[in-house]
Amino acid sequence: MVSDTTATTVSDPVAATVSGARSVAATVTDPELPMLTLDELGVLRSVDEGDDGRVVVSITPTYTGCPAMDAMRDDLEHALRDAGYADVEIRTVLAPAWSSDWISESGRRRLAEAGIAPPGSARRRRTGPVPLTLGPTVSRVACPRCGSADTEEVSRFSATACKALRRCRSCAEPFEHVKEI
Repeated sequence: MVSDTTATTVSDPVAATVSGARSVAATVTDPELPMLTLDELGVLRSVDEGDDGRVVVSITPTYTGCPAMDAMRDDLEHALRDAGYADVEIRTVLAPAWSSDWISESGRRRLAEAGIAPPGSARRRRTGPVPLTLGPTVSRVACPRCGSADTEEVSRFSATACKALRRCRSCAEPFEHVKEI
C-alpha cells in the first residue's frame, strides 16, 4: 500500500544505474538517530527504476505519522539530486509495517555505541485481533553503558515516539531504548 508520493524532477541528468542510486540512498542518515543510515534502520525499503527511467525510492516510517518522514524524503531527494539523478520519486509505503527487527546488526551496534539500547526481537503475533494489555509492559533491557540488566522504564516515550527513557539501577545513568515493534 502506498500512502504518499512525492515526485521531483532534477536538472542535469546523468546516466546512472539503480545500484548506484541505491548506494547513494543507503548513505542518507536518519534525522532523529543520526548515527544510523536509513538503510541500517530498515526504513529504506527499495530503490528501483520506473518505466520512464525515474528512480523510485520506497521508505517505511517506524511509526505511522512519524514526524521525521518529511526530513527523510528531503534528505533522500537532495542526496540523489547531488549525485546527478534527473528524475526522483520518493514513496512512503505503509504495508508491511516497519518492524524493529529490520534494524541491521551494524545499526544495533551503532545504537549501543551511541548510548542507546537497541531493541530486542519484536513479538510475533498471529493473525486476528491484537491483544490488549492494560498493565505496563515488562522488558529486560541491558544498560548500554555498564551492561547491567537491572534497568527500569522511566517513560514509555523519550525524545521520539520510537524510543523509551530508561534508567540503570546499577550505574544510575539514564538512557534511551529503541522499542521493539
